[in-house]
Amino acid sequence: MAAVLRFLTRTREPGRLGWTDILAYSYLVLGVVLILAPVLWLFVSSFKSQRALIESDPRFLPYEQVMVTLPGSTRPVGLVEWKDKDGTTRILAQIRPSGTDVIVADPAKPGETFAVPRRETKPHERVHVRVENYTEPTLEGGRMGTFYFPRYFANSAVVTIVATLITLTISSMAAFALSKYRFRGRDTFMFLIVATLLMPATVILVPLFVVVKNFGMLDSLWGVIIPGAATPTGVFLLRQYMLTIPDELIEAARMDSASEWKIYYRIVLPLALPALAVLAILSIIWRWNDFLWPLVVLSHSENFTLQLGLSSFKGEMNDATHYLLAMTVLTLLPVSFVFAFLQKYITTGIANTGMK
Repeated sequence: MAAVLRFLTRTREPGRLGWTDILAYSYLVLGVVLILAPVLWLFVSSFKSQRALIESDPRFLPYEQVMVTLPGSTRPVGLVEWKDKDGTTRILAQIRPSGTDVIVADPAKPGETFAVPRRETKPHERVHVRVENYTEPTLEGGRMGTFYFPRYFANSAVVTIVATLITLTISSMAAFALSKYRFRGRDTFMFLIVATLLMPATVILVPLFVVVKNFGMLDSLWGVIIPGAATPTGVFLLRQYMLTIPDELIEAARMDSASEWKIYYRIVLPLALPALAVLAILSIIWRWNDFLWPLVVLSHSENFTLQLGLSSFKGEMNDATHYLLAMTVLTLLPVSFVFAFLQKYITTGIANTGMK
């Protein structure tokens, strides 16, 4: 903690705060605010009530009108604040509207009702954190028939994990061949692989759909996993890193009668772990956040990933913005944790591969 504090308070000249330091820290603070402010607003708003979100309440904290149930009634009513003639603020229960007035009653004397001008009242509010925004769709989603969070989460986890493992395997094998074997057309193959990076994904969307349909993988998780298993980015990243592994090390292993398979998984893979970690992190982020391709392939809700589930949840319950925000926060948490704890591997691995 002390090391972090020293790092955050460093200046160009030790013990002296100059104008360059002020500009640098101001720029960094502004950048952090611009980046984190929407995320923080999303997190805090996920605990607000539906009414506060519909009314676009500009207050940061989740305020909500206090509700009470009067004796002899089963319907809760809201409390309002009203100033009496002597200036005393009274907390009253709003029974019902009556033209420009509202019928109110003292909660201690619910049988004595009277009318007060609507414009003279304001809701009696308090900070209320609605944890039920998270628990109701997740724990009771199946019973509510609206949002099957455990199933969608499991589908996304399966797609992300399996696709990442396949991506690491295929990309590392291709990178090993393109970096350590010399054969005719090697550079041409590498050029074609890199050239595919310039091709938008939507260009091959229709032919890819036809291929998946002909192989019988339509409306299945395998139809989401297989097409994106081999990525040109992964092949290029791993090849650039494997080029830094000395060829003499591989030749020595061959002289010791090591097979090509043993060289691959006993020598090359352990030395390429930093680049593999980078590709794993990027693949997790890509697969978890993917929306377009699952939308094209999947049609039944039991196969939906979290991203499709959120989209269908919005369509089924257009007035449940508080639930939608809460589910969006839960969807962001896994990939945020992966990036937060493993981001150092991204910077170091990409720096060693030469990617920009």
